[in-house]
Amino acid sequence: MRNLVSYLNDHLAGSVSAVELLDHLIKTHRDEPLSRFLQELRADIVADQNVLRKVVQRFNANESAIRKAGAWLVEKVARVKLTAAGQKKWQIGLVQALEVLVLGVTGKQLLWRALNASIGSSPLLRGIDLTNLEERAIEQIERLETQRLEVAREVLLRTK
Repeated sequence: MRNLVSYLNDHLAGSVSAVELLDHLIKTHRDEPLSRFLQELRADIVADQNVLRKVVQRFNANESAIRKAGAWLVEKVARVKLTAAGQKKWQIGLVQALEVLVLGVTGKQLLWRALNASIGSSPLLRGIDLTNLEERAIEQIERLETQRLEVAREVLLRTK
């Protein structure tokens, strides 16, 4: 049970970082079409984060304040790195930020799959459709990857 709680809290902390990063990107790109995409993705991630919180609670575990604080700190350090990598809004930092989000959502997909394979029949997970959550994550990855490639074409082919 300890491993499960640790695993869940690691993913919950990752989702905190993702939301923080998305908040920053939404603010940075607020007057651009990209902002709507980022807001929709943020809403999806928060919805999944709420399900994950419910899973943590059902296993009588507490959210790890230390992990959440660590995730918050890592996001702030990453933001500095990404900002330095792309001083202007449409530079390499945006491509890297979208790559980080793709990796994070891929981790979320693998979380739902691992839970389904290991404890999917647990009565504590009754009412939580892990298969649907995995499919939602796959759909989010596809949307993110489409956006990432579009931004990469814009940024990587820019001559200035």
